[in-house]
Amino acid sequence: MNENMTKSLDNVLLALGFALMFGIMLSEEFRHSMGEATGMLIGWLPLVLPFHMVIFVLAAITGLYASLIQKYTMDWEFLRKQQEKMKKFQREFKKAQLSGDKARQQQLQAEQREMLGDQGEMMKMQFKPMAYIGIVSIPLFMWAYLYIDQHTLLLTFPFWGQHNISDSVIGPIFYWFYWYFVCSIPVSQIIRKALNIGGI
Repeated sequence: MNENMTKSLDNVLLALGFALMFGIMLSEEFRHSMGEATGMLIGWLPLVLPFHMVIFVLAAITGLYASLIQKYTMDWEFLRKQQEKMKKFQREFKKAQLSGDKARQQQLQAEQREMLGDQGEMMKMQFKPMAYIGIVSIPLFMWAYLYIDQHTLLLTFPFWGQHNISDSVIGPIFYWFYWYFVCSIPVSQIIRKALNIGGI
């Protein structure tokens, strides 16, 4: 009973996560509505914090949420074993190539085909948390996009000087997203270390 409920909830959350992903890709109106809805919950943040600190808070929220999702949805021991198996395979295959051992190379290639199933399982395991993470991160990003679009906000960067955070650093990367990325790296690393996540 509990297993069926857990599986049903898992499917609902996955469907919701993918629906949000496709929704923001296909509909500007959907992005706008989601930003407004999220603003009802966190729209007060810019009233009490400078916006660069608001982005830091968003980085902390998404970093914590993503880390917790990864901790409880991924089999880190399985991933570690698969990485070790792949490293061993690469060493053995390189050794066989250097020695010109064709029979060993063919044997290893057969083993590699058998490993494809495990590689697919690894990709599935790493892809699944993305849908869960999107349930929180996508609404936060849509609110940030909407708020920035409606306000003129400047941010001073070391060596770069002052810039409008909606301007592009390079290509599609905006200054505000660059600042989010800079904030998220140390925050995520601290959270992952505290929760003992990864270590593969």
